[in-house]
Amino acid sequence: MTHTADTKHTADTKNFALIGAAGFIAPRHMKAIFETGHRLCAAVDPHDAVGVLDRWFPDAQFFTETERFDRHLEKRRCGPKGARIHYVSICSPNYLHDAHVRLALRSGADAICEKPLVINPWNLDQLSRIEADTGRRVFTVLQLRLHPALLALRAQGPTQGPRKRVTLDYITGRGPWYHASWKGRETQSGGLAANIGIHFFDALLWLFGPADRVAVARKTPATMTGELSLAHADVSWRLSVDMNELPDHARQAGQSTFRRMCVDGDEVLFSDGFTDLHTRVYEEILAGRGLGIDDARPAIELVRRIRDLNP
Repeated sequence: MTHTADTKHTADTKNFALIGAAGFIAPRHMKAIFETGHRLCAAVDPHDAVGVLDRWFPDAQFFTETERFDRHLEKRRCGPKGARIHYVSICSPNYLHDAHVRLALRSGADAICEKPLVINPWNLDQLSRIEADTGRRVFTVLQLRLHPALLALRAQGPTQGPRKRVTLDYITGRGPWYHASWKGRETQSGGLAANIGIHFFDALLWLFGPADRVAVARKTPATMTGELSLAHADVSWRLSVDMNELPDHARQAGQSTFRRMCVDGDEVLFSDGFTDLHTRVYEEILAGRGLGIDDARPAIELVRRIRDLNP
């Protein structure tokens, strides 16, 4: 199904480019650009299985070489009024985020980067300097801060009263391909805590305050468990890509993903409602309320601590 027929562009329409068009998360960004009424002008990916572009933006220019994509952005920057790229959305592998954010800023665009913004926290300082040098902004995707159930929990004042006891389970089953890809290489993905856990850790810090004690109880290529002592909560967490970790009811229902968060024994019903959160993130960014480098820093520092620990 193609959605382009009803698109109407105006003088307020922003031009987007996208890095990593063939990746798993890219369609959510394409959908968000479309649903907020803007235009995807160019995309790049070394892999050319990008037929998904036809669904949202069949007129987008496509490149398989970053150098040619970079030249296209520069050509548009120096071209007629209205041609320049306003935002570059970054959906590339984690270890390339830093370089691709810098490419975006130096092309005169703001960057919208998937999580984790960077793998190592010290790279955030470099990006802050380039932000200052270019006058452009770096935005990140921490969509759980916009989930209705977590917004409702935050509104209840989870930092008030006695310390909370929190459990978090996130299992998203993956086959052998996961470990053979960049996602399975810790130096490229940041490990499980960064690759699949970063937005959950961000949500925990946002809800219950900064981390003090951090411990890892189990650490394999497919599963990690541990404990966090936050300012206002004690947290037990489990992250896994092992399908054998899925609860029986999830497997019997043919589900490959299981999310559960409980606060003092009460489940927070946030498993549903994930599909439209990227559009909400884009709405916030376009309205001037996007999350940036300083917002991303606490969770990136935390997952780095977790990565350096052993059981």
